[in-house]
Amino acid sequence: MKISWHGQSCLQLLTDSGMTILMDPFITGNPKSDLDPNTVQADVIILTHAHDDHIGDTEPIAKRTGALIVSNVEIASFFKKKGFRTHGMQMGGKHQFDFGEIKMTPAIHGSSYEIEGEAVTLGLAAGIIFSADNQTIYHAGDTALFTDMKLIGVYKTIDVAFLPIGDNYTMGPEDAIIAASYIQAKKVVPIHYNTFPLIEQNAEDFCTSLAEDQGLALKIGEVIDLSYM
Repeated sequence: MKISWHGQSCLQLLTDSGMTILMDPFITGNPKSDLDPNTVQADVIILTHAHDDHIGDTEPIAKRTGALIVSNVEIASFFKKKGFRTHGMQMGGKHQFDFGEIKMTPAIHGSSYEIEGEAVTLGLAAGIIFSADNQTIYHAGDTALFTDMKLIGVYKTIDVAFLPIGDNYTMGPEDAIIAASYIQAKKVVPIHYNTFPLIEQNAEDFCTSLAEDQGLALKIGEVIDLSYM
């Protein structure tokens, strides 16, 4: 499985079977993104919660590609009513798809989306444990630190954990360091930082504060191959 980061919380995954998966595809309005919503490929779109910097370009991408949208039940229902293919889940549940296994974990955060000028709550925010090709990643979504993160690594050995470090809206670097010690992933990649002035952080400093060789600050669009980690 190959993975790249595209600013904020957007990940692109390519499985060995050739499936392209986008997570939280915030592209338009994201000054750090290197993706084009008019050309980016997606067989599946996974959403952690309903905020616009995570749902992002889901609708135009899914309309163009026919991608399956996987999210909590409330977000899935919102998109299903618009005619999209969806699969709804809830915290603690898992499902085996033909492209891999998704387990939805708790996250401590809001989950609202602006509909006709009004902020409407669409279920609970989530983290995602995704397994394919005998490898497993954890996308924490937007979240505060919480002690049950210790259970993430109990469920499965995590090859790469993607943790927000921006602070203010999510945990900051200090709490993310504790989260990394809880999860015990082989590698930890910081996300959800430097997109806007309010969440500016030094990713290199964060990575050097982790256990030896655990931290990995990715450049925008840089691809990592889990087969060689």
